[in-house]
Amino acid sequence: MNMHDPGAAFLAEALRTFRGYKSRTEAAFAQLGPEDWFRLIDPEANSIAIIVKHMAGNMRSRWTDFLTSDGEKPDRDRDNEFVLDSSTTPEQVKEWWNKGWQLVFAAVEPLTADDLTKKITIRGQEHSVMEAISRQMTHYAEHVGQIILLAKHFRGAEWKSLSIPKGQSKMLGVKAELTNRARRA
Repeated sequence: MNMHDPGAAFLAEALRTFRGYKSRTEAAFAQLGPEDWFRLIDPEANSIAIIVKHMAGNMRSRWTDFLTSDGEKPDRDRDNEFVLDSSTTPEQVKEWWNKGWQLVFAAVEPLTADDLTKKITIRGQEHSVMEAISRQMTHYAEHVGQIILLAKHFRGAEWKSLSIPKGQSKMLGVKAELTNRARRA
């Protein structure tokens, strides 16, 4: 991929971003207890499982036949994405998650810079491929943030930071400076 080509750079960054969303969220999943997947912080809130079910439904709808059919598939039951069967398990939720991401990567990985200006529709509204990808990156960022916030809330003091833990930014800077000095020596 030619990184001097802005379109190729956009696609590479989109894939890096999507992979980052997936891996950071999975690091949060790894810290959940079985009950945490279904917990609500209030009666109107969505559980982690519901957010994942919604994301997976969105991913199936948006990325299946991405370049050739409307991104809102006629068989999508969006309202049902916010309802869980009482027999739903964390394993089933993870399966939805993985299937959704498989569709994302199967649709985005083969795209070329020339594809970015092609037109697709979502709910009958025309978008360039670049706009559609940006739209989904934003949508998934919102839900990834919700999932991570809920997981952190449920784990409390047991939470293992997914980035730089509080109070350790300066230490990270010191380590980076020592590494740079060692490289120059």
